[in-house]
Amino acid sequence: MQQDAGLANLGQGRWALSGDLQFDNAARLLDEGTAAFGADARAEIDLAQVGRVDSAGLALLVEWSVAARSSDRVVVYRNMPARLGALAGISDLAQFLDTA
Repeated sequence: MQQDAGLANLGQGRWALSGDLQFDNAARLLDEGTAAFGADARAEIDLAQVGRVDSAGLALLVEWSVAARSSDRVVVYRNMPARLGALAGISDLAQFLDTA
């Protein structure tokens, strides 16, 4: 059963992403995240509550990072699930994800 994904504002440039990051919700989350932390110089996103992730979910995180870098901002991912880290590694996209 799929968990609906959501983005929660924790204050002071910190965010929590939860649920399954998949093709059917990646575009919505891209828009939400871009609008939500687009003005922050630094956004920290906690991934501890992320469930399943497919390539669209990984692309979402990469897109947030690339968009931030192109505007001299930083996105840092915390508590990256092991499966997501592995997917980023085998996809040769880990270099685009700043983790803490």
